[in-house]
Amino acid sequence: MNVNQLSKRLQLVADYLPEGANFADIGSDHAYLPCYVCIKDKEAKAIAGEVNRGPLDSAKREVASHNLEDRIQTRLGSGLSVLTEGEVQQITIAGMGGPLIRDILDEGRDKLSSVNRIIVQPNIDARSIRKWFVEYGYELIAEEILEENGHIYEVLVAQPGDPLKPYSQNQEKELWFGPYLLRESSSVFQKKWQEELETKKYILGELEKAQKVNQAKVDQLHKEIEWLKEVVL
Repeated sequence: MNVNQLSKRLQLVADYLPEGANFADIGSDHAYLPCYVCIKDKEAKAIAGEVNRGPLDSAKREVASHNLEDRIQTRLGSGLSVLTEGEVQQITIAGMGGPLIRDILDEGRDKLSSVNRIIVQPNIDARSIRKWFVEYGYELIAEEILEENGHIYEVLVAQPGDPLKPYSQNQEKELWFGPYLLRESSSVFQKKWQEELETKKYILGELEKAQKVNQAKVDQLHKEIEWLKEVVL
């Protein structure tokens, strides 16, 4: 890895870590993010967690290639099970589906007592993570959306606080679009949701052709299509 050049999505995740970070990167993808952060910040420390031996060995090699074994530990295990309580102050999880990230956080809640920041980059369904943050008392403090290599990614940053603070009375809508992203309404945001609008219209058309109509699903799609029409310029 060229330590000066992370992917744009991982660079965004790194940007939200504080100086002197002591963090766990779960599903660490060759430990690129921990290595980058620890090279840039001599006070930073990290734990790179992997659930399979092959990726763990890749992470070990990457850490060794930068002589960072004294500041980055590589551990084998599922989700936050690689941690002991109170061991880190930040958690990063990138490159997985939103429901999987949510489940990792949920199953490892007992490891989060000392954590003051969670930074996640879901590939799909960021809404499921926003809902989890609200349910468990984490305040969403920042969101980013970006396009890289033909894919659109979101980055969410949360910390213990008032989970309802970012939201208005349209909470259900904002949980889906992201309260900060909705207000900013960038060109990438517009592109993502324009594509989603076309997809929802197609699905609705197919559902309404069915012999037995799932009315609840049809009603939900109508509601989401109306939201999308309000949002897409």
